[in-house]
Amino acid sequence: MLPPDFYQSPTLTLARSLIGKVLVRAHEGRQLKGRIVEVEAYHQDGDRAAHSYSGQTRRNAVMFGPPGFLYVYFIYGMHYCMNVVTEEDGVGAAVLIRALEPLEGIETMRALRGPQIKTRDLTNGPAKCCQAFAIDRKADGWPLNGSQLFLEDSEPLATNPIGTSKRIGITKSTELPWRFYVKDNIFVSKHPQAIL
Repeated sequence: MLPPDFYQSPTLTLARSLIGKVLVRAHEGRQLKGRIVEVEAYHQDGDRAAHSYSGQTRRNAVMFGPPGFLYVYFIYGMHYCMNVVTEEDGVGAAVLIRALEPLEGIETMRALRGPQIKTRDLTNGPAKCCQAFAIDRKADGWPLNGSQLFLEDSEPLATNPIGTSKRIGITKSTELPWRFYVKDNIFVSKHPQAIL
């Protein structure tokens, strides 16, 4: 389990550091595990795509809370997305988990996502990650060092370098290169040309 001070880093630093870490979820007596292979950073300062850009609301309050908690929001009236809250209490910043590489509990993930879904498609998108890991709005505000959900370290990525690109599926602050992903990993949601 990662120590609490891990999450206090500047958001972009933390976003890159999250690549390769393992998300662990206890669900109905089983353990689900997935390696983080793609993330996007969001910050209140100068980032018009961030939920925190216009200030704190009831919906985004967790994003302004202390670091090391899960911020979950509902999108398009049908999907959930999960984010790791970063920096100090009062700063609206978080890192969206965009894709995971399934490691353990794959059959449970498939039961949650759909029996015909291929392993490579179980968690290659932020909404898919939430569905496969049984994450919904009830998980908003969960600590990332709790019994239901936590992050743990893993072996460093040796052969697959980390790529950087613009974020996906947004219409504001599109120029910011705040997406990080594992190059050539089949579980990444999209493989654009890296820009850094």
